[in-house]
Amino acid sequence: MPTIRPSSDLRNNYNEISDFCHKYSEPVYITKNGKGDLAVMSIETYERLIGKFELYKLLDEGIDAAKENKVKSFHEVINGIQKGLSE
Repeated sequence: MPTIRPSSDLRNNYNEISDFCHKYSEPVYITKNGKGDLAVMSIETYERLIGKFELYKLLDEGIDAAKENKVKSFHEVINGIQKGLSE
């Protein structure tokens, strides 16, 4: 279940929210006038999330390349690397 706090808690209980975000690696949802407004998370959680998005993007690019037959076999890649090293 998500943790939901009013916006006043950011000002009044910042350290408590920060400790929670670091301890549980989960965002805290902040409301403003009773409606969802922000999601607050630790930098570590944010970077892990962004890393996943970047990985998904690369996987999508690889799938698209495979569909368009713009890929090389593993052996072609290794041979190209070895050839480049020997030059």
